[in-house]
Amino acid sequence: MSPSPSPSPSPFPSSPSSSGPAAGPTPSPSSGPAPSPSPSAPAIRLLLCDDHAVVRAGLRALLASTEGIEVVGEAGSGEEALAMATRLRPDVVLMDLQLGEGMDGVTATRRLVRGDPPAPRVLVLTMFDTDADITRAIEAGATGYLLKAERPEELFAAIRNAASGRTALSAPVADRVLARMRSPRPGLSERERDILRQLARGLGNREIARALFISEATVKTHLGRIYGKLGVETRAGAVAVATERRLLP
Repeated sequence: MSPSPSPSPSPFPSSPSSSGPAAGPTPSPSSGPAPSPSPSAPAIRLLLCDDHAVVRAGLRALLASTEGIEVVGEAGSGEEALAMATRLRPDVVLMDLQLGEGMDGVTATRRLVRGDPPAPRVLVLTMFDTDADITRAIEAGATGYLLKAERPEELFAAIRNAASGRTALSAPVADRVLARMRSPRPGLSERERDILRQLARGLGNREIARALFISEATVKTHLGRIYGKLGVETRAGAVAVATERRLLP
């Protein structure tokens, strides 16, 4: 019996097998939106931290509409977030900055990322986009900084990016960060550092003037310059940023 003839080659180029490598270069993880989770990938474990119960309920309902993200707990304070993170081991903590009385979001972020491994990623979700807030959160170890005005799709992508260790910034926040990098503020003078140290002690303008043997008008002038250099608007903000940047002894 004669052997069967070999099939004739097709005149069309064959398409790549679905099990083989995809044609063309593989896109970089840093370009484009975060990839959607595959059906077999475990869901991202998310802990919500916001002092408003209505906001937490809205976020939980919103996140329930997307696949690959599971809300494992809700915290109403920084202290509660730390305790729940230890128990629940989330991949990402969605953190508000203003948490009412007690520990604020920046302090909670710092303690979360420096805790026992595996430490969760912290993604800030806030209404505030001042330079001081952004700087404090990033220096505390936040993986990303998102504004509450973002679209849901941006929030989902930011959570996935944070879980993968990639930075996630709202467009206005990214613009502010780049602007500061391009035009860094000048450092504090020795006199401004003296005033800042007195400010950290809780002294008022008159007391600072007496301690440094200068006039109250001079103190006010220096305070204005300090606020501008640190990107803050209040005495408490100046002390907080100075502490974060280790400008105080």
